Amino acid sequence: MSKLGAAATAIEHTFVVSQVNMTRLCNETLVTVVNGQFPGPMVEVTEGDSVAVHVVNKSPYNLTIHWHGVKQRLNCWADGVPMITQCPIRPGHNFTYRFNITVQQGTLWWHAHVASLRASVHGALIIRPRQGATSYPFPKPHREIPIIIGEWWETDLVQMAGNMTDGYFGFNPVAATLNGKLGALYNWSGAMEEGYVLEVEPGKTYLLRCSNAVLTSEHYLKITGHKLTVVAADANYVTPYTTDTVAIAPGQTLDALLVADAPPRRSYYMVSMGSQPTLANPPSPVIVTRGTVQYRSSSSSDGHEPAGNGVPLPPMVPDMPDLHDTATSFYFHGNLTSLHKSRVPTRVDEHLLIMLSAGSICRRGHRPCKRSGDMESNVLVTMNNISFELPAAAAATTPLLESHYYHRNEPAYVTLPDRPQRAFNFADHALIPFGPKEAALEPTGKATTARRFRHGMAVEVVFQNTAVMQSDYNPMHLHGHDMFVVAQGRGNYDAARDVARYNLVDPHLRNTVLVPSLGWTAVRFVTDNPGVWYIFFTATMSTILQLAWQQCSS
Repeated sequence: MSKLGAAATAIEHTFVVSQVNMTRLCNETLVTVVNGQFPGPMVEVTEGDSVAVHVVNKSPYNLTIHWHGVKQRLNCWADGVPMITQCPIRPGHNFTYRFNITVQQGTLWWHAHVASLRASVHGALIIRPRQGATSYPFPKPHREIPIIIGEWWETDLVQMAGNMTDGYFGFNPVAATLNGKLGALYNWSGAMEEGYVLEVEPGKTYLLRCSNAVLTSEHYLKITGHKLTVVAADANYVTPYTTDTVAIAPGQTLDALLVADAPPRRSYYMVSMGSQPTLANPPSPVIVTRGTVQYRSSSSSDGHEPAGNGVPLPPMVPDMPDLHDTATSFYFHGNLTSLHKSRVPTRVDEHLLIMLSAGSICRRGHRPCKRSGDMESNVLVTMNNISFELPAAAAATTPLLESHYYHRNEPAYVTLPDRPQRAFNFADHALIPFGPKEAALEPTGKATTARRFRHGMAVEVVFQNTAVMQSDYNPMHLHGHDMFVVAQGRGNYDAARDVARYNLVDPHLRNTVLVPSLGWTAVRFVTDNPGVWYIFFTATMSTILQLAWQQCSS
């Protein structure tokens, strides 16, 4: 990395993507990583900087890098979505991303945007204000600490993603990680895994810059004996909110202040646990890990306090929420507001109700076919009952952005409907298990879906989760924009009832919003950044939003 010039405005990195053998739980696994690191290198910039990242692909996979949350103002070409904004970087080839950091401060992250490789190809992206830490709207921290919540997989992630695309599920990570370390909850033949250790000094304040890099699970993060004060979310300042448990969904980031104000004569566990709103049968494994907050002034070399008889006291373990607790997540997200009054649109030009669901199609085009988990059909995630697919034939060799910008091989898009094609009780628990009731709602379709907006429009989207074959949370990430989170609720959205509860004064802004289990989230955004922008939920592409094209330049 280098910062060039007195104004420190140019940041340059080289990312070498390769496969290395890493040993965890006494097993050697071939892992795709950047610069031999898991997580990958941290990118630190100042608001106003220009960034150049040279990606050298020495892995066997096609890939791109997405700068998650960077708005890429008038620069959609650097967004890093394969076959949407660029062709993938082929093995043995290089590509340079160039973009500017404008009007953004806080914690974001970067990750591979191919298959499931983001589970190992990712890292923190920190944007500091021009005036330095003295301009933070909270007490200047003693130190800033990146905390990346991740997963450890003992499988070929690209093959796994292909299997899931074909409808084969049941894949699970073997462990959770904090900054790449599994922690002492995991051991093999009595050999404990190394855990993450955060050393603190009594009375000092630390800014934890947290990112959730897991594939599907929201995580609860908690430190025994300490409170956390959330001050930012997705690089947007929020009204300080103090809690003992933070909830962070896949793709989201949080900045939280930790004051080292617990009794310093012992250490404390930092625990991250993936929540499971679905009561699965058979149950999924519990994905949890823990590190240690260790007070520097009086800790022994092993991080334990020597008791009076010389026997070390173990670190204190926090009481975590129940594995299937959805209320903690719901109220955590509902309590976040913007630090400043927001310029949220009060007049809306276009309203959409987008149903997030699962469905199925018959394999190889055979109709009719057996459903409800039968291998004659393939399960897909959908938005308003359509699952996105890239165009076939010649158009598939040209990214969608390039196709439209240069008017070459432009596919025939299917417009994403304003509303679900069929109304039903979206939150009906009877739809979760396979059976006749959900089978009637399964049939779905695949198409190259898009939604076109004029520049400068105010758009409201209500994301409605359903119970069809699932009851998960669903994080929704919109590229190129932040969204005002104006409301959330449980059950079915009802405009006549729920619009009155909208927060149009100080809703917080996010690039990734969490739609509650068997509930809904309402957002508003302005189409002020022309380009072809991608929107997806969980780990699977569902559709894209096409905004105004004419101002997007190469």
